[in-house]
Amino acid sequence: MINLKNAKLESLCVHQVGNKTKGEELLLSQSTTPLHSEKLLKTLHKFFLSQFNVNELYSFSFSNDDFTMNPLFNYALGIFSMPNSLFKNSIDIAKLLYENSTHPQIKSGNLFIAYFSHVNHNEQLTEAIGIFKAENKQSFITIEEAQNQFVLDCDSGFNSRKMDKACLIVNGNGDHGFHVLVADNLSKSSDAQYWKEDFLNVKPCSNEYNHTKEFLNLTKTFVVEKLKDDFEIDRADQIDMLNRSVDFFKNNEQLEKESFVKEVFADENIIKSFMDFDKEYCVQRDVVIDDCFEISPQAVKKQARFFKSVLKLDKNFHVYIHGNKDMIERGEDENGRKFYKLFFDEES
Repeated sequence: MINLKNAKLESLCVHQVGNKTKGEELLLSQSTTPLHSEKLLKTLHKFFLSQFNVNELYSFSFSNDDFTMNPLFNYALGIFSMPNSLFKNSIDIAKLLYENSTHPQIKSGNLFIAYFSHVNHNEQLTEAIGIFKAENKQSFITIEEAQNQFVLDCDSGFNSRKMDKACLIVNGNGDHGFHVLVADNLSKSSDAQYWKEDFLNVKPCSNEYNHTKEFLNLTKTFVVEKLKDDFEIDRADQIDMLNRSVDFFKNNEQLEKESFVKEVFADENIIKSFMDFDKEYCVQRDVVIDDCFEISPQAVKKQARFFKSVLKLDKNFHVYIHGNKDMIERGEDENGRKFYKLFFDEES
Protein backbone atom coordinates (compact mmCIF):
# COMPACT_ATOMS: atom_id res chain seq x y z
CA MET A 1 0.00 0.00 0.00
CA ILE A 2 1.19 3.51 -0.85
CA ASN A 3 0.28 6.59 1.20
CA LEU A 4 1.21 10.03 -0.16
CA LYS A 5 -0.30 12.19 2.58
CA ASN A 6 3.02 13.11 4.19
CA ALA A 7 5.15 13.06 1.04
CA LYS A 8 7.61 15.97 1.04
CA LEU A 9 8.71 17.70 -2.16
CA GLU A 10 12.50 18.03 -1.90
CA SER A 11 13.53 19.29 -5.35
CA LEU A 12 11.97 20.12 -8.71
CA CYS A 13 12.98 20.64 -12.34
CA VAL A 14 10.77 22.21 -15.02
CA HIS A 15 11.21 21.97 -18.79
CA GLN A 16 9.07 22.76 -21.86
CA VAL A 17 8.37 19.84 -24.21
CA GLY A 18 6.89 20.55 -27.63
CA ASN A 19 5.58 18.29 -30.39
CA LYS A 20 8.56 17.13 -32.41
CA THR A 21 6.53 16.41 -35.56
CA LYS A 22 5.15 19.97 -35.57
CA GLY A 23 8.63 21.43 -35.25
CA GLU A 24 7.98 22.71 -31.71
CA GLU A 25 11.01 23.14 -29.48
CA LEU A 26 12.36 21.30 -26.48
CA LEU A 27 13.28 24.05 -24.00
CA LEU A 28 15.49 22.90 -21.14
CA SER A 29 16.00 24.86 -17.93
CA GLN A 30 19.49 25.50 -16.66
CA SER A 31 18.98 24.49 -13.03
CA THR A 32 16.49 23.14 -10.53
CA THR A 33 13.47 25.31 -9.70
CA PRO A 34 13.46 27.26 -6.38
CA LEU A 35 10.76 26.23 -3.89
CA HIS A 36 10.51 29.45 -1.92
CA SER A 37 7.45 29.16 0.32
CA GLU A 38 5.39 26.73 2.37
CA LYS A 39 2.25 27.88 0.54
CA LEU A 40 3.82 26.95 -2.80
CA LEU A 41 4.86 23.54 -1.47
CA LYS A 42 1.31 22.78 -0.29
CA THR A 43 -0.15 23.83 -3.64
CA LEU A 44 2.36 21.73 -5.56
CA HIS A 45 1.66 18.74 -3.31
CA LYS A 46 -2.00 18.86 -4.33
CA PHE A 47 -1.16 19.66 -7.97
CA PHE A 48 1.18 16.69 -8.29
CA LEU A 49 -0.24 13.96 -6.08
CA SER A 50 -4.02 14.32 -5.76
CA GLN A 51 -5.02 12.40 -8.89
CA PHE A 52 -3.36 9.03 -8.28
CA ASN A 53 -5.23 5.81 -7.54
CA VAL A 54 -2.75 4.28 -5.09
CA ASN A 55 -4.27 0.80 -5.52
CA GLU A 56 -3.65 0.65 -9.27
CA LEU A 57 0.02 -0.28 -9.49
CA TYR A 58 2.19 -0.65 -12.56
CA SER A 59 5.81 -1.65 -13.10
CA PHE A 60 8.31 -0.82 -15.83
CA SER A 61 8.44 -3.11 -18.84
CA PHE A 62 10.11 -3.24 -22.24
CA SER A 63 9.50 -4.84 -25.63
CA ASN A 64 11.37 -8.01 -24.66
CA ASP A 65 9.98 -8.01 -21.07
CA ASP A 66 13.42 -7.04 -19.74
CA PHE A 67 12.51 -3.95 -17.68
CA THR A 68 16.20 -3.19 -17.08
CA MET A 69 16.31 -2.03 -20.71
CA ASN A 70 13.64 0.62 -20.07
CA PRO A 71 15.33 4.06 -20.14
CA LEU A 72 13.03 5.52 -17.45
CA PHE A 73 13.80 2.62 -15.12
CA ASN A 74 17.50 3.42 -15.44
CA TYR A 75 17.01 7.17 -14.97
CA ALA A 76 14.96 6.47 -11.84
CA LEU A 77 17.58 4.03 -10.59
CA GLY A 78 20.24 6.70 -11.02
CA ILE A 79 18.21 9.32 -9.13
CA PHE A 80 17.41 6.98 -6.25
CA SER A 81 21.10 6.05 -6.01
CA MET A 82 22.23 9.71 -6.17
CA PRO A 83 19.41 12.25 -5.46
CA ASN A 84 21.59 15.21 -6.46
CA SER A 85 21.58 13.80 -10.02
CA LEU A 86 17.90 14.78 -10.42
CA PHE A 87 18.63 17.75 -12.70
CA LYS A 88 20.98 15.81 -14.99
CA ASN A 89 18.53 12.92 -15.30
CA SER A 90 15.59 15.29 -15.76
CA ILE A 91 17.16 16.53 -19.00
CA ASP A 92 17.40 12.96 -20.30
CA ILE A 93 13.78 12.33 -19.28
CA ALA A 94 12.64 15.48 -21.12
CA LYS A 95 14.55 14.41 -24.24
CA LEU A 96 12.95 10.96 -24.07
CA LEU A 97 9.46 12.45 -23.87
CA TYR A 98 10.24 14.80 -26.76
CA GLU A 99 11.30 11.85 -28.94
CA ASN A 100 7.96 10.17 -28.17
CA SER A 101 5.87 13.31 -28.82
CA THR A 102 5.30 12.71 -32.50
CA HIS A 103 1.55 12.17 -32.92
CA PRO A 104 -0.02 15.32 -34.43
CA GLN A 105 -2.61 15.56 -31.63
CA ILE A 106 -0.05 15.59 -28.79
CA LYS A 107 0.05 19.02 -27.17
CA SER A 108 3.12 20.86 -25.98
CA GLY A 109 3.38 21.52 -22.27
CA ASN A 110 5.51 22.00 -19.19
CA LEU A 111 7.26 18.92 -17.85
CA PHE A 112 7.86 18.73 -14.09
CA ILE A 113 10.31 16.19 -12.62
CA ALA A 114 10.13 16.08 -8.83
CA TYR A 115 11.86 14.22 -6.00
CA PHE A 116 9.82 13.32 -2.91
CA SER A 117 10.78 11.96 0.48
CA HIS A 118 8.55 10.55 3.26
CA VAL A 119 6.48 8.37 0.95
CA ASN A 120 4.85 5.51 2.87
CA HIS A 121 5.26 2.25 0.98
CA ASN A 122 4.10 -0.90 2.77
CA GLU A 123 4.51 0.82 6.15
CA GLN A 124 8.08 1.88 5.31
CA LEU A 125 9.24 5.42 4.49
CA THR A 126 10.92 5.72 1.11
CA GLU A 127 11.43 8.12 -1.80
CA ALA A 128 9.60 8.70 -5.07
CA ILE A 129 10.19 10.44 -8.39
CA GLY A 130 7.33 12.28 -10.01
CA ILE A 131 7.06 12.98 -13.74
CA PHE A 132 4.20 15.34 -14.63
CA LYS A 133 3.07 17.09 -17.79
CA ALA A 134 0.71 20.09 -17.80
CA GLU A 135 -0.70 20.91 -21.23
CA ASN A 136 -3.80 23.08 -20.81
CA LYS A 137 -3.37 26.60 -19.50
CA GLN A 138 -6.39 28.54 -18.27
CA SER A 139 -7.04 32.26 -18.05
CA PHE A 140 -7.83 33.74 -14.65
CA ILE A 141 -8.45 37.15 -13.09
CA THR A 142 -6.12 38.55 -10.44
CA ILE A 143 -7.17 41.23 -7.96
CA GLU A 144 -4.72 43.37 -6.00
CA GLU A 145 -5.39 46.16 -3.52
CA ALA A 146 -3.38 49.36 -3.93
CA GLN A 147 -4.09 52.73 -2.26
CA ASN A 148 -7.68 51.82 -1.44
CA GLN A 149 -8.25 50.69 -5.03
CA PHE A 150 -8.76 47.16 -6.36
CA VAL A 151 -6.72 46.54 -9.49
CA LEU A 152 -7.81 43.79 -11.86
CA ASP A 153 -5.53 42.01 -14.28
CA CYS A 154 -5.60 38.88 -16.43
CA ASP A 155 -3.04 36.07 -16.36
CA SER A 156 -2.81 32.43 -17.39
CA GLY A 157 -1.64 29.28 -15.65
CA PHE A 158 -2.55 25.73 -14.71
CA ASN A 159 -5.44 24.50 -12.60
CA SER A 160 -3.82 23.31 -9.37
CA ARG A 161 -6.54 20.67 -8.87
CA LYS A 162 -5.63 18.47 -11.82
CA MET A 163 -2.46 17.55 -13.66
CA ASP A 164 -2.95 16.45 -17.29
CA LYS A 165 -0.52 13.54 -17.22
CA ALA A 166 1.30 12.10 -14.23
CA CYS A 167 3.59 9.30 -13.13
CA LEU A 168 5.04 8.51 -9.71
CA ILE A 169 7.91 6.04 -9.41
CA VAL A 170 8.17 4.68 -5.87
CA ASN A 171 11.47 3.34 -4.58
CA GLY A 172 10.20 -0.15 -3.83
CA ASN A 173 9.96 -3.44 -5.71
CA GLY A 174 13.06 -2.40 -7.65
CA ASP A 175 13.93 -6.01 -8.53
CA HIS A 176 10.69 -6.20 -10.51
CA GLY A 177 10.65 -2.76 -12.18
CA PHE A 178 9.58 -0.51 -9.25
CA HIS A 179 6.02 0.30 -8.26
CA VAL A 180 4.63 3.00 -10.58
CA LEU A 181 1.44 5.05 -10.33
CA VAL A 182 0.03 6.49 -13.57
CA ALA A 183 -2.64 9.08 -14.39
CA ASP A 184 -3.79 10.49 -17.72
CA ASN A 185 -6.68 12.92 -17.29
CA LEU A 186 -6.99 14.11 -20.87
CA SER A 187 -7.95 11.26 -23.16
CA LYS A 188 -8.34 7.51 -23.41
CA SER A 189 -8.02 7.51 -27.20
CA SER A 190 -5.26 5.59 -28.94
CA ASP A 191 -3.32 8.73 -29.88
CA ALA A 192 -3.03 9.64 -26.20
CA GLN A 193 -1.58 6.27 -25.15
CA TYR A 194 1.91 7.53 -25.92
CA TRP A 195 2.24 8.57 -22.24
CA LYS A 196 1.68 5.12 -20.75
CA GLU A 197 2.80 2.86 -23.59
CA ASP A 198 5.51 4.69 -25.54
CA PHE A 199 7.05 7.02 -22.98
CA LEU A 200 6.62 5.20 -19.66
CA ASN A 201 6.33 1.66 -21.07
CA VAL A 202 4.64 0.17 -18.02
CA LYS A 203 2.41 -2.84 -17.41
CA PRO A 204 -0.07 -3.60 -14.59
CA CYS A 205 1.37 -5.35 -11.55
CA SER A 206 0.07 -8.83 -10.79
CA ASN A 207 -1.98 -8.03 -7.68
CA GLU A 208 -5.54 -8.43 -6.45
CA TYR A 209 -6.61 -4.94 -7.56
CA ASN A 210 -5.52 -5.40 -11.18
CA HIS A 211 -6.79 -9.00 -11.36
CA THR A 212 -10.21 -7.83 -10.12
CA LYS A 213 -10.28 -4.85 -12.46
CA GLU A 214 -9.29 -6.86 -15.54
CA PHE A 215 -11.67 -9.75 -14.80
CA LEU A 216 -14.60 -7.37 -14.42
CA ASN A 217 -13.61 -5.63 -17.67
CA LEU A 218 -13.34 -9.03 -19.36
CA THR A 219 -16.81 -10.04 -18.12
CA LYS A 220 -18.44 -6.76 -19.13
CA THR A 221 -16.89 -6.89 -22.62
CA PHE A 222 -18.01 -10.49 -23.09
CA VAL A 223 -21.60 -9.87 -21.98
CA VAL A 224 -22.09 -6.59 -23.83
CA GLU A 225 -20.19 -7.27 -27.06
CA LYS A 226 -19.53 -10.98 -27.60
CA LEU A 227 -22.57 -12.70 -26.08
CA LYS A 228 -25.18 -11.10 -28.33
CA ASP A 229 -23.23 -12.18 -31.44
CA ASP A 230 -23.12 -15.86 -30.45
CA PHE A 231 -26.49 -16.34 -28.75
CA GLU A 232 -30.06 -15.13 -29.01
CA ILE A 233 -30.16 -13.02 -25.88
CA ASP A 234 -32.02 -9.80 -25.16
CA ARG A 235 -30.82 -6.72 -23.31
CA ALA A 236 -32.69 -7.66 -20.12
CA ASP A 237 -30.78 -10.97 -19.95
CA GLN A 238 -27.52 -9.14 -20.53
CA ILE A 239 -28.28 -6.77 -17.66
CA ASP A 240 -29.17 -9.73 -15.45
CA MET A 241 -25.76 -11.32 -16.12
CA LEU A 242 -23.99 -8.03 -15.45
CA ASN A 243 -25.85 -7.67 -12.14
CA ARG A 244 -25.01 -11.25 -11.13
CA SER A 245 -21.35 -10.66 -12.03
CA VAL A 246 -21.08 -7.63 -9.76
CA ASP A 247 -23.05 -9.37 -6.99
CA PHE A 248 -20.60 -12.28 -7.10
CA PHE A 249 -17.66 -9.92 -6.58
CA LYS A 250 -19.45 -8.03 -3.82
CA ASN A 251 -20.47 -11.17 -1.94
CA ASN A 252 -17.20 -13.12 -2.12
CA GLU A 253 -13.69 -12.51 -0.85
CA GLN A 254 -12.05 -14.74 -3.43
CA LEU A 255 -12.73 -15.51 -7.07
CA GLU A 256 -12.45 -19.01 -8.46
CA LYS A 257 -13.17 -18.88 -12.16
CA GLU A 258 -15.02 -22.22 -12.25
CA SER A 259 -17.41 -21.18 -9.48
CA PHE A 260 -17.94 -17.76 -11.06
CA VAL A 261 -18.96 -19.00 -14.51
CA LYS A 262 -21.35 -21.61 -13.09
CA GLU A 263 -23.10 -19.08 -10.87
CA VAL A 264 -23.25 -16.22 -13.37
CA PHE A 265 -23.73 -17.95 -16.74
CA ALA A 266 -25.05 -21.44 -15.82
CA ASP A 267 -25.51 -22.51 -19.47
CA GLU A 268 -22.67 -24.80 -20.64
CA ASN A 269 -22.54 -23.25 -24.12
CA ILE A 270 -22.23 -19.73 -22.70
CA ILE A 271 -19.56 -20.93 -20.27
CA LYS A 272 -17.52 -22.42 -23.12
CA SER A 273 -17.89 -19.19 -25.12
CA PHE A 274 -16.70 -17.18 -22.11
CA MET A 275 -13.66 -19.42 -21.58
CA ASP A 276 -12.65 -19.04 -25.23
CA PHE A 277 -13.17 -15.27 -25.06
CA ASP A 278 -11.10 -15.15 -21.86
CA LYS A 279 -8.07 -16.53 -23.73
CA GLU A 280 -8.53 -14.14 -26.66
CA TYR A 281 -8.96 -11.14 -24.34
CA CYS A 282 -5.75 -11.85 -22.41
CA VAL A 283 -3.69 -12.36 -25.58
CA GLN A 284 -5.02 -9.25 -27.33
CA ARG A 285 -4.54 -7.01 -24.29
CA ASP A 286 -1.32 -8.66 -23.10
CA VAL A 287 -2.65 -9.25 -19.58
CA VAL A 288 -2.50 -12.21 -17.21
CA ILE A 289 -5.52 -12.96 -15.00
CA ASP A 290 -5.15 -15.80 -12.49
CA ASP A 291 -7.87 -18.44 -12.28
CA CYS A 292 -8.03 -17.82 -8.54
CA PHE A 293 -7.32 -14.55 -6.72
CA GLU A 294 -8.36 -12.42 -3.76
CA ILE A 295 -11.05 -9.89 -4.70
CA SER A 296 -10.21 -6.20 -4.23
CA PRO A 297 -13.21 -4.26 -2.82
CA GLN A 298 -11.67 -1.00 -4.10
CA ALA A 299 -11.55 -2.32 -7.67
CA VAL A 300 -15.11 -3.67 -7.43
CA LYS A 301 -16.39 -0.31 -6.23
CA LYS A 302 -14.70 1.51 -9.10
CA GLN A 303 -15.59 -0.91 -11.90
CA ALA A 304 -19.19 -1.49 -10.80
CA ARG A 305 -20.01 2.05 -11.93
CA PHE A 306 -19.51 0.96 -15.54
CA PHE A 307 -21.92 -1.98 -15.33
CA LYS A 308 -25.05 -0.32 -16.66
CA SER A 309 -28.37 -1.76 -15.46
CA VAL A 310 -30.56 0.47 -17.63
CA LEU A 311 -32.84 -0.97 -20.30
CA LYS A 312 -33.49 1.79 -22.85
CA LEU A 313 -36.68 1.45 -24.92
CA ASP A 314 -36.66 3.80 -27.90
CA LYS A 315 -36.70 7.36 -26.52
CA ASN A 316 -39.73 6.81 -24.33
CA PHE A 317 -38.65 4.65 -21.36
CA HIS A 318 -35.66 3.80 -19.19
CA VAL A 319 -36.14 0.66 -17.08
CA TYR A 320 -33.65 0.09 -14.23
CA ILE A 321 -33.13 -3.62 -13.53
CA HIS A 322 -31.48 -4.33 -10.19
CA GLY A 323 -32.25 -8.04 -9.84
CA ASN A 324 -34.76 -10.90 -10.05
CA LYS A 325 -34.95 -11.36 -13.82
CA ASP A 326 -38.08 -13.53 -13.35
CA MET A 327 -40.08 -10.34 -12.66
CA ILE A 328 -39.69 -9.07 -16.22
CA GLU A 329 -41.08 -10.73 -19.34
CA ARG A 330 -40.44 -9.86 -22.99
CA GLY A 331 -43.01 -10.34 -25.74
CA GLU A 332 -44.40 -9.17 -29.08
CA ASP A 333 -48.00 -8.30 -30.00
CA GLU A 334 -49.97 -9.22 -33.16
CA ASN A 335 -48.76 -6.01 -34.85
CA GLY A 336 -45.10 -6.84 -34.32
CA ARG A 337 -44.56 -4.28 -31.56
CA LYS A 338 -42.21 -5.49 -28.85
CA PHE A 339 -43.09 -5.09 -25.17
CA TYR A 340 -41.87 -5.88 -21.65
CA LYS A 341 -44.22 -6.98 -18.91
CA LEU A 342 -43.14 -6.05 -15.33
CA PHE A 343 -44.38 -7.88 -12.22
CA PHE A 344 -44.23 -6.37 -8.71
CA ASP A 345 -45.67 -6.74 -5.22
CA GLU A 346 -45.55 -3.16 -3.95
CA GLU A 347 -45.48 0.30 -5.51
CA SER A 348 -43.67 3.25 -3.93
